[in-house]
Amino acid sequence: MSAADPDPHLRDPRLPDPRLESFRKAQQFAYACAEAVAAELRPGMTEREAAKKMATWAADHGVREWFHAPFAWFGDRTAFRGPIAWRVFGGFNPAFFPGLRRIEEGMAFILDCAPVVDGAVADIGYSGALGHNPVVEQLLDDLEAHRSLIVAELNQGRTMAEVSRAVDALCRRQGVEPRHKAYPYGVLAHRVEMLEGAPSPFAVARFGLRGVTELLREVRAGRREGWSPFWSSAESSDHAPVPGLWAVEPHLGFRDVGAKFEELMVIGPDGKAQWLDDDLPHVRRWQARRDLAKAA
Repeated sequence: MSAADPDPHLRDPRLPDPRLESFRKAQQFAYACAEAVAAELRPGMTEREAAKKMATWAADHGVREWFHAPFAWFGDRTAFRGPIAWRVFGGFNPAFFPGLRRIEEGMAFILDCAPVVDGAVADIGYSGALGHNPVVEQLLDDLEAHRSLIVAELNQGRTMAEVSRAVDALCRRQGVEPRHKAYPYGVLAHRVEMLEGAPSPFAVARFGLRGVTELLREVRAGRREGWSPFWSSAESSDHAPVPGLWAVEPHLGFRDVGAKFEELMVIGPDGKAQWLDDDLPHVRRWQARRDLAKAA
């Protein structure tokens, strides 16, 4: 598939499509999982315990396969500084995985999970704090502008690298850091596909074997055809928007606090983008705050 060709799995996102509906249901499921576990967080709980709770909740509701197993980060680890950052050429960094950090009152958290539901991959990120944290609240407010910017820039004909650089520039104006640059290859987003066939229980470093295999297939195709399934500010993403589904995750950091959302975006055959679903926790939060401001 070339960058200009439509994904054969997807039609125009403005038209009914059973596959898009499958992804929408999977994303709703993943956010429900994160919200359920966030409601159970208590002082003293470790990242590993929170990640295990997400895995158990999903398994109890029928999940048998993951694009990646659940992650949880607490406190300053939400800002992805220091050793938590990936070392792309050094392989997987264990510091990225859920550890023994215990959450305390007022501490930031990020819960991230990517279940496969009936073949559809949903990779989500859910941010908050145990109790009140004004920096988390501000970062969550700041993220709203990023959600709007990404779609607007794509629909104005920018390359994918230009859109990522626009996110970097918005971070600078907001006085925050684009901490998604600590992710593998500094990605703002990555491509997702429907996984055909029977679920596989096998994983490599918490990443499901089928999902990794599909992503590697896209890496090879992209190298031949001039596009990348890893969307970043780098030259490798300096191409037209590639049709398909993308898990987009702007991650903002201010000093030792980080927050992000991660959700699915659809880029249609015409190169136009829209978010797959607006009925998500962070979107509902922004609307509730606007309604409250109007009522004040």
